[in-house]
Amino acid sequence: MANTGLTLSRKPEQTPAPASGVFAFGMLAFLGAGLSLAACFAEILITIFAPMVGLAVMAVNPHAQAAVMSVFALLGVIGLVRDSGTYPSRIPLATGVFSFLLIAGTLYTYYDVRILMMGYTLLVVAAFLNQRFRLDELNRQVMVQADELRALNDSLEHRVEDQVEEINRLARLKRFLAPAVAELITTRGEEPALTSHRAYISTLFCDLRGFTAFAESMEPEEVIGVLQDYHEAMGRLVARHEATIDHRAGDGLMVFFNDPLPCDKPFLKAVMLALDMRREFSRLNGNWNKLGYDLGFGVGISGGYATMGVVGYEGRYDYTANGNVVNLAARLCDLAADGEILISHKAYMEVEDAVQAESAGEFEVKGFRAPVKVYRVTGLVEARAGRQSAGKHH
Repeated sequence: MANTGLTLSRKPEQTPAPASGVFAFGMLAFLGAGLSLAACFAEILITIFAPMVGLAVMAVNPHAQAAVMSVFALLGVIGLVRDSGTYPSRIPLATGVFSFLLIAGTLYTYYDVRILMMGYTLLVVAAFLNQRFRLDELNRQVMVQADELRALNDSLEHRVEDQVEEINRLARLKRFLAPAVAELITTRGEEPALTSHRAYISTLFCDLRGFTAFAESMEPEEVIGVLQDYHEAMGRLVARHEATIDHRAGDGLMVFFNDPLPCDKPFLKAVMLALDMRREFSRLNGNWNKLGYDLGFGVGISGGYATMGVVGYEGRYDYTANGNVVNLAARLCDLAADGEILISHKAYMEVEDAVQAESAGEFEVKGFRAPVKVYRVTGLVEARAGRQSAGKHH
């Protein structure tokens, strides 16, 4: 190799291996090219800076200088190799390899400063091209991620809208369905089942006896307090029995079974709910009697085919049943005395094997041409069998 005429006063320090992620954006290629150029012009740099730090200029073996220049040039090529996998073009790597061959060739074969400078020029150009392609690829990835983020945001927005709609549907349904039933309908997406149709249902009406006189003689706050306790207690029972609430009107409450979701033995379920309601009223009435309130409780149950559907206006809808079976249950409720549960003949035929009931006679009922057979429920057959079994053991 020809003598370059450069002198060095100390060996260059070993460059530590770069940590992962430190040389981003193609900076390793620039580092290698820059250090190789610095080694090439070391004599000039040492002449300028050595006196500032008190170092003497020392002659070194030019082969060692050429080795350092080659190593750093190779480091630049390594940077190009590392970045070449992040973008499709191979121009920077090919240019860098060619420049390294020029630098190494002119240092170890035929030395020519023009060839050497051409090699370094190509190495620096390769570093710039590498950085440009690297930044273009990063920019493309950012744009792709931005598109994915927009798509994700759109999808999230749609999911939020769907969830809000589901919550709104659930809130609408919970106004007249047991919470478990409302959630089931919302989960299955069966709200169209609430559109107008005919269904075979059992219907229960209940209200307080003597409530009108009570409301006229008491303060409004006392009346509201009684209604609150009454509807809160009865509402819990309705939800527990998974009945559908048609409406609440003052002290009156109408519920039905077997729609919008089917259930087994809807008439028996209505009777069991009525019995639980009567027991719950007895508990409430114990407290009301202490306050001087004179109230009673009656229930009417009927059933058969009715027309079902949603009626109302935006923001206030009710899922309701219409037909003679509904009217009959309301009339039986009006006929019931304190503590009575009156059921229609059809209802009795559905539950006669499971409940204790006795004939209450035939009644002329408004809206019905023929007299209506009515039965009075006193309890469940299982309860009677249990009492008989207990008596035998006595």
